[in-house]
Amino acid sequence: MNHTDTIYALSSGMAPSAIAIIRISGSGAFAAVQRLCGTLPKPRQASLRRIKTHDGAILDEALILLFPGPNSATGEDLAELHLHGGRAVVRAVETELDIMDGLRRAEAGEYTRRAFENGRMDLNQADGLSDLLFAETERQRKAALSMMGGDFGNKIAQWQDSILHISALIESELDFSDEDDVDSGNLVNVRQSAHNLHNDIKSLLHNPPAEALRDGLKIVLGGPPNCGKSTLLNRLVGRDAAIVSDIAGTTRDIIEIAISLNGIAFIFLDTAGLREGQDDIEKIGIERAQQAYQAADIILWLGDDVPQDVDPQRLVMLSPKCDINKAMDGSRIKVSAKTGEGIDLLRDTLVDLAHDMIPPEDSIALNKRQREQLQLVVKALQDMAQCEDWLILGEYARLARAAIDRLTGRAHTEELLDTIFGRFCIGK
Repeated sequence: MNHTDTIYALSSGMAPSAIAIIRISGSGAFAAVQRLCGTLPKPRQASLRRIKTHDGAILDEALILLFPGPNSATGEDLAELHLHGGRAVVRAVETELDIMDGLRRAEAGEYTRRAFENGRMDLNQADGLSDLLFAETERQRKAALSMMGGDFGNKIAQWQDSILHISALIESELDFSDEDDVDSGNLVNVRQSAHNLHNDIKSLLHNPPAEALRDGLKIVLGGPPNCGKSTLLNRLVGRDAAIVSDIAGTTRDIIEIAISLNGIAFIFLDTAGLREGQDDIEKIGIERAQQAYQAADIILWLGDDVPQDVDPQRLVMLSPKCDINKAMDGSRIKVSAKTGEGIDLLRDTLVDLAHDMIPPEDSIALNKRQREQLQLVVKALQDMAQCEDWLILGEYARLARAAIDRLTGRAHTEELLDTIFGRFCIGK
């Protein structure tokens, strides 16, 4: 991938559509538009132009917008062609761009990567943009907007200023300790500042991870065969997602259904009933069910005997088929997938449990990459708060600064960038 090339891609939805937007970014963007249209409009002023082939044939009439760099989405010259959204129109314009020297089709995430490399956003804002594109619930949308809008970046900037202040105190002691204007209480100040900053960052790390919010909480329905797992799943998700039968062992493989309850993403998993498998296929299904129990956030148990290796903290005990079975354990939630009794209570219970398992709505949701770097910062600050050697204090400060730089993307590897921006679609 050559980051100096001029790139283009369809950045709107797939044709046919009312409007199709092709974005061209790079030093040759405006020249490409001039070849298509003959004349250029004023920057940031939508103008109607005829788009023509190299030999003068009209392809379309479109609105043209020019955004000179560095004040553009990518930080470089950027042009948008707002075409009529037919497949033939889009294909014809792309074909004309294909034959221009110095232009190539953009790769997945390349526009956002250029925005990062040109200082238009940091890695955390790129993470937020990625989450926003894939958001399916209101909570996911709000968390993604918060990250993309720079709320986390503002926190990082405050932490970075504090670490730089601590570093300056350390350097002043190392370089000018024999001067009269150096405060002899610097060691106390450094250790106390490191301690305070450590506590501030660690409080954010105590929040549940962003993955629970982004990917959805895994709710596994478990129990023996014919206890009503598949019927309950269908009732909870509002459609016939699983086959229901009186024949034991009907469910062989895991069925996953994603839904939203009160703006929170859940993934419900119907599993094979636990018993001694009757054939090889059912045995595989039972093994997968047991694996699902270990990966579950919450297990809805519809049977009597709970497997010993299941974490009781993740169990919600149900009394299924309460319209038929009247003599039931009163400590369990009584549900009937047939009549709907207890279903609303079960949904409310799941939502209440979810609030303790996902980041609070007014907090910053950290993903795995962000948590790993902040944990390194916290470790360096913790060691700093207990250290009395100025040379070692300086090394701890350097480690903290390096982790912050990796967090924002100031220090990065190509593999890391490929992973992050490879999540985006072409045209974004």
